[in-house]
Amino acid sequence: MKISRILLISAALVGGFLYFTSRTDWGRRAIFQPLVNAGKAWLDPDVAKTAGLSSDETNNIDIYKAANLGTVNITSTIYRQTIFMEVYGQKDSGSGFIVSADGRILTNSHVIGDPKRVEVRLSDQSRYPGQVLYQDPYNDMAIIKIEPKKKLTVLRLGDSDGLQVGQKVLAIGNPFGLDGSLTTGIVSSLGRTIRSETNEELEGMIQTDAAINPGNSGGPLLDSAGNVIGINTAIIGPNGGNVGIGFALPINRAKTMLADFQTGKQRPKVGITTVAVGGDLAVALDLPETGGLLVQEVTPGSPASRAGIHGGRQTAQIGNEQIMVGGDLIVSIDGHPVERTDALSRALARKRAGDAMEITVFRAGRTVNVHVVLGEAGEKL
Repeated sequence: MKISRILLISAALVGGFLYFTSRTDWGRRAIFQPLVNAGKAWLDPDVAKTAGLSSDETNNIDIYKAANLGTVNITSTIYRQTIFMEVYGQKDSGSGFIVSADGRILTNSHVIGDPKRVEVRLSDQSRYPGQVLYQDPYNDMAIIKIEPKKKLTVLRLGDSDGLQVGQKVLAIGNPFGLDGSLTTGIVSSLGRTIRSETNEELEGMIQTDAAINPGNSGGPLLDSAGNVIGINTAIIGPNGGNVGIGFALPINRAKTMLADFQTGKQRPKVGITTVAVGGDLAVALDLPETGGLLVQEVTPGSPASRAGIHGGRQTAQIGNEQIMVGGDLIVSIDGHPVERTDALSRALARKRAGDAMEITVFRAGRTVNVHVVLGEAGEKL
């Protein structure tokens, strides 16, 4: 009996509390609001929804939408040899980009295996046979032509001379055959010298941390305005994989090649390799502290060899660096002091085969002016 009375009193108190709170704003907020929120929290304007796009993301998207339409996939049969001397064909792929409405495409020379077996695939997956109009293996550049059946997207060529370390760049290509891949990064350095796949020395290269992988070769490197400022060319990494160090040919060099092709002129070649020295390193080698480009090798029979430029005579270990010493130090080109590591390649970009170049070198304690008549990039040296 006592227990029943206690239960009855408790029920009355709870019921009265609920009745009271349901009739007041405080009660509705305290009891019923959590139940409402539990089912409709996603409608609350204070709850985070899908993030909006930043101005940088919008820039990336706009550039990709425009430039991807003008980026192409290039496949070519490359003949290889087994350890048993058997020759077989292997289809390799790379990238390129359209530079004229009539179907001209810029790419790397090393992307092309058999010039008679080149196929170009556009972003809409349409395929065309490619005709190789011009190859410059010394600068790893080539021009391919297709006969389009529709209007093409042509990419704008920018100005690579004004690039700054730290500025944003975007790379589009077909890494590992994955069409239309976009990566972003910055210009990591300028004026780099590397070896091409054919062991040619490429000077004045753009270094970038935008991811570049096999299949990206020949594709465009773009600035934040969507202008092409380089041709993605090479990477440094284990087994050909990306570790954030990629290289692109400056587009101004390609523009010179395009102009040469139009006029029938040939790219110039001087026939030397150099390394930049200055400061303490130059002093240690008994050279002027202002430094310059120390000649490492001179190709036999080249314009530089005919002009009498001297290459290194022996290898020296300077600190942790091993270089050839005893050669000429280039301190001036056409009257302009050497102040950049890519001074020679920049000077060559303004020349044509058959032009003269005045090179001032420091040799045996004095300066000597050397007159060099440039040869053609494709001549047999």
